[in-house]
Amino acid sequence: MFEAVEELVTEHADLEKKLADPSVHSDQANARKLNKRYAELTPIVATYRSWKQTGDDIDTARELAADDPDFAAEVKELEQQREELTEKLRLLLVPRDPSDDKDVILEIKAGAGGDESALFAGDLLRMYLRYAERVGWKTEIIDATESELGGYKDVQVAVKTRGTTEPGQGVWARLKYEGGVHRVQRVPATESQGRIHTSAAGVLVTPEAEEVDVEINPNDLRIDVYRSSGPGGQSVNTTDSAVRITHLPTGVVASCQNEKSQLQNKEQALRILRSRLLAMAQEEAEREAADARRSQVRTVDRSEKIRTYNFPENRISDHRVGFKAYNLDQVLDGDLDAVIQACVDADSAAKLAAA
Repeated sequence: MFEAVEELVTEHADLEKKLADPSVHSDQANARKLNKRYAELTPIVATYRSWKQTGDDIDTARELAADDPDFAAEVKELEQQREELTEKLRLLLVPRDPSDDKDVILEIKAGAGGDESALFAGDLLRMYLRYAERVGWKTEIIDATESELGGYKDVQVAVKTRGTTEPGQGVWARLKYEGGVHRVQRVPATESQGRIHTSAAGVLVTPEAEEVDVEINPNDLRIDVYRSSGPGGQSVNTTDSAVRITHLPTGVVASCQNEKSQLQNKEQALRILRSRLLAMAQEEAEREAADARRSQVRTVDRSEKIRTYNFPENRISDHRVGFKAYNLDQVLDGDLDAVIQACVDADSAAKLAAA
């Protein structure tokens, strides 16, 4: 059933030999690449070996049971273990998103609904910050434009893991399902008649690119500086510290005005631009790979309403996977695990069916 795994076992053994060679570590970039692949293959190889060993144990137990009925119970127990290992190995062999181990830049933009939408964007920001705190991630607000009532017209946050993570357990592996239009239904604080309003905010999640992921030619950039606006320090509206960078070949624009110096704003804007260009390249690759795209939970089309937050019923609904729960207050306080896991499970099931 898993004949192809033998090739992965051979690759794992070859990687083990290479990593034991001190000369390999003189090239740190190559060593990291080999280590990453070795870590990806290790759980597959370990599970496959257990799966094969259990098969041998079942054959032995059946032979013994022919002479001694007491071994019949052991056969059933081993067969159950075999089934569990089979399912585990199938899941491990599901094609992985190469960006799963990456950190992300998460953007929240107010949409239809005016001030109420901006307030909802603030609620979403708080939800993601609380979730990151729960799972032990680091967060950093890169840039933000606040609304008059205290919400956000636009906010960008870097979300990072602390230290090393298990393969496939990075920030992107969990938060990539959050990209899309989030709809809220509630009575706004400004509504005197108690009527329920519907508004929306958009969430964009992109893997944070390293310099090795995206090569940017400085000649392809147009950099504009201007005066900051909105809440800030003493330099606001007095110096041209805000920076807007346009990538001329693609038209992608990134800007930042939160930092005090023009240099700091330029670095942050480049960081955002690099991640957006990486996301664009990945989406182009997905469009070309039609079969792989059909097996994904739909997260790329950000014009689609993916989730509804209904305050009167304390209900949260994810329309892509049919998830529904009545603990909206807890979800907005960062208890997002069940919602995200429903998307992860649906994605895995689709990939298994395609495979």
